[in-house]
Amino acid sequence: MAHKGMRFGIFLAPFHRIGENPTLALTRDMELIEWLDYLGYDEVWVGEHHSAGWELIASPELFIAAAAERTRHIMLGSGVTSLPYHHPLLVAQRFVQLDHMTRGRSMLGCGPGALVSDAYMLGIEPVTQRPRMDEALDAIMQLLRCEEPVTMKTDWFELRQARLSTCTWPTTMRKRCDRSSAPSATRPSPISRRRSVGRRDARTIP
Repeated sequence: MAHKGMRFGIFLAPFHRIGENPTLALTRDMELIEWLDYLGYDEVWVGEHHSAGWELIASPELFIAAAAERTRHIMLGSGVTSLPYHHPLLVAQRFVQLDHMTRGRSMLGCGPGALVSDAYMLGIEPVTQRPRMDEALDAIMQLLRCEEPVTMKTDWFELRQARLSTCTWPTTMRKRCDRSSAPSATRPSPISRRRSVGRRDARTIP
């Protein structure tokens, strides 16, 4: 089912009732995405959280990979991948792999991490999350260009002549950085930056 004009999408926050069967909850989330694809929605964004008890999706990448096998058209994005929790080389590698597995339907959304409880469990000071997000995003953008090897050293990660094992599906993957305010933020900030390297409509891909 297709539509013209305004584009539609949803943010699938990983919220579920406390005590709900996690298998059934994740199955319901997946069925929702299947229906969105059937009804002609353009995109869905899947969140990442690791604490609080009711937010069950710890890996948007795993969820997107499964959803890609059950859908045909809808764009599938991480909303967001919390960059301070991950080494940037691994984030870039995983999303390039997803980009090929989905034939250009994957989208990488980046953020600093919203829950103080997530950062606490990982031993990360909340005041460092936004600077770490910026550092990781800069590294990821350099890696995704697939030009020169990337060498970079910060106080929490290091890259030595790093390069990706493969480049993105013909320049399709969209990348966004969400700098909105969050409980773990050091200061409120509007969504002020979006970076893109181009995209081809996934509906043209057989």
